Amino acid sequence: MAFNHLPAGVHDALAPLSVTPVTHSMSMANDQLPPEAGVHPAPRTVLDRLAAGPSRAARITHTEHLPPRPGRHAPWPEKIRPEVIEAIRAAGIERPWAHQALTAEHALRGESVVVATGTASGKSLAYLAPVLSTLLDGSEAPNGRGATALYLAPTKALAADQRRAVRALAAPLGKGVRPAVYDGDTPVEEREWVRQYANYALTNPDMLHRSILPAHPRWASFLRALRYVVVDECHTYRGVFGSHVAQVLRRLRRVCARYGSSPVFLLASATASDPATAASRLTGLPVTGITEDASPRGELVFALWEPPLTELHGERGAPVRRTATAETADLLTDLTVQGVRTVAFVRSRRGAELIALIAQERLAAVDRSLPSRVAAYRGGYLPEERRALEHSLHTGELLGLAATSALELGVDVAGLDAVLLSGYPGTRASLWQQAGRAGRTGRGALAVLIARDDPLDTYLVHHPEALFRRPVESTVLDPDNPYVLAPHLCAAAEELPLTESDLSLFGPEAMVVISQLEARRLLRRRAAAWHWTRRERAADLADIRGGGGRPVQVVEEGTGRLLGTVDAAAAHSTVHEGAVHLHQGRTYLVRHLDLDEAVALVEQADPPYSTTARDTTAISVLETTTEIPWGDARLCFGSVEVTNQVVSFLRRKLITGEVLGESKLDLPARTLRTRAVWWTVTEDQLDAARITPEALGGALHAAEHASIGMLPLFATCDRWDIGGVSVPLHPDTLLPTVFVYDGQPGGAGFAERAFHTAARWLGATREAIASCECDTGCPSCIQSPKCGNGNDPLDKRAAIRLLSHLLAGAPAPEGPEDAGGPEGGLEGGLEAPDAPKGPEGPESPGGTPGRG
Repeated sequence: MAFNHLPAGVHDALAPLSVTPVTHSMSMANDQLPPEAGVHPAPRTVLDRLAAGPSRAARITHTEHLPPRPGRHAPWPEKIRPEVIEAIRAAGIERPWAHQALTAEHALRGESVVVATGTASGKSLAYLAPVLSTLLDGSEAPNGRGATALYLAPTKALAADQRRAVRALAAPLGKGVRPAVYDGDTPVEEREWVRQYANYALTNPDMLHRSILPAHPRWASFLRALRYVVVDECHTYRGVFGSHVAQVLRRLRRVCARYGSSPVFLLASATASDPATAASRLTGLPVTGITEDASPRGELVFALWEPPLTELHGERGAPVRRTATAETADLLTDLTVQGVRTVAFVRSRRGAELIALIAQERLAAVDRSLPSRVAAYRGGYLPEERRALEHSLHTGELLGLAATSALELGVDVAGLDAVLLSGYPGTRASLWQQAGRAGRTGRGALAVLIARDDPLDTYLVHHPEALFRRPVESTVLDPDNPYVLAPHLCAAAEELPLTESDLSLFGPEAMVVISQLEARRLLRRRAAAWHWTRRERAADLADIRGGGGRPVQVVEEGTGRLLGTVDAAAAHSTVHEGAVHLHQGRTYLVRHLDLDEAVALVEQADPPYSTTARDTTAISVLETTTEIPWGDARLCFGSVEVTNQVVSFLRRKLITGEVLGESKLDLPARTLRTRAVWWTVTEDQLDAARITPEALGGALHAAEHASIGMLPLFATCDRWDIGGVSVPLHPDTLLPTVFVYDGQPGGAGFAERAFHTAARWLGATREAIASCECDTGCPSCIQSPKCGNGNDPLDKRAAIRLLSHLLAGAPAPEGPEDAGGPEGGLEGGLEAPDAPKGPEGPESPGGTPGRG
């Protein structure tokens, strides 16, 4: 938790380092060691050193400078207890920023509120001040616990970080504030203490869903006194995960009402489009939005970095760029040698491990003491491993960290000077959240986005206005999704019998879903209420993270040691037989995947390659909900059934990404009912676009690949959340058709968002293909590493002509969309999420099903 309060006007008194500029991490001299701790170089100086040399300088496509901003203060509301104000002053904070005081005022009036301001703007203090004041009031009750508060974080690391900060801040208040973490790592003997004596419980939605609500009688005294529910990093609750959390919060409100409490919800969000509406949808309550950031901001230098083309050639002879992984590892090495404290954010667990491993090897050539100062941090580690890494980061033992979004979500990492983003993180909100991890104490900071070799990253580094001149996205979630709603109605009925008066709390689809649950004999109506009928726990029906089953345990075959876990949905593509698995810098090969027992057996190995799964997909239309004419073409949205199967994996050479070979797999197919957007074209349109029958499959396939790659620019999703299929003659539409669908049962709202922004989305897709410098298609425009057909057929020029004719018939947009236009800017500061990981979206051309 960072309060980030500096004296007015003090932002960036930084002295340059006195080390020799580094041009390549392998050519450093042994005497180029990190400078003394506490020396923080100016961000422009750091970037100049990274870009030293003509080949490095050419990789920077754009540099954005965000100047420092002064802060604006306001007094605390009168209802904040003087002891709390004194405790805040003892922490070095004399006066709150205006948005903090306004948030506290709404909270004390009993109004739910969301504060959506920049990274390090002090959102934590904005909700903590009223919470601590209320808890102090409650400590004077006869039972010593007249008021309680519940804090929800999306990750264990963030909850643990918040507990440390609350304990430090509330230390002068004595035993009036008793914070405690309640998560899966909490020992059994401590859990009873939390239930009976803690007045500030810090947990996560998973524990609320699986432990607290099903056992609510044991929490009765806590829930009866519940005054506030804090929902931190609420922008991460999007898609299916967000929809599940929305229903969990409705269940919490219902149980609280049973005990006579009606808590106020205090939410903290990254800068987002219309955060009040998103927060209301999440909680089911009216929520006031605080979006004007009054905190000061240090200087930020933000560079866009495109790795160079190599001499290698990929599939179909396509040119290949140096991988973002290799480039990020080089930059992390250079920054570590400079003594620049850096976090490199990586999209995948495997990528985080690989970047740390490469950097450690290269640092060993400089000085043997340096490799130990770089590490990887990701989800899936065992609790003791995770805690040790967090401690090393807080104490400054680590200079460089390669991290997944497990570290992104609000953990206070004081003293960072630079952030590397290895690939676009999926949303602009997430981009600003990650960039804001550096410079959190008001100093200047450097952020570098290193583009991956894919359509969206390539588009963004050459269209900086898409990042720096557009507002962040709106949060997409759909609590009424019947696949989400059904298990939560069952869980609610087990917690307390459901009555008709409860149904309005769960949304307009609740009655329809309850009828279906009755027909399946999961619920039974007795008198005026519905009851759960089974012996097993109803809460176990819903996996709120959308993993699709119990996690797969990764076990070392020779020793039986548990290395970690992998989400069930990702197991087919990440721990199949022959897959390379990285853990704590060590490389393992998967020898056997037992899907029935949810166990992957691995052995340590040192293969000179990484692995990438490929799969095939077929799709059928179940229902067309909406259809819009685009001239002779049609744009549609509705329900579909998708059948997907992982069929093989590629072995790629480390660093270069060169394909060494492909191996077949024998894994079962999986079926998904979800929501999709699709478009069709007619024969006359194909003739007008000069697309022959021979070129049609390649044109559709190329357009599908690129459109999937570009959708994250228009919805709060990433490529892993969505899939696609293209078919020259689909049996349901009887026309050439391209589908893009949500990768979760019942849909996640992304395809619907694509439907409503289709003209802008497909327009950007066409431009991304047309502006790519390759001749016939490459990973930067129309090729996909996941394509089950080996990126064949693809026709770049035909895809451009096809999209041009399709867009010619599109209706004019009725108003500005979140993702379009220059409005919005970056007034909110630096912020945002990366959320739950779903399966990589299958993408495949018709006729020969595959994945793009």
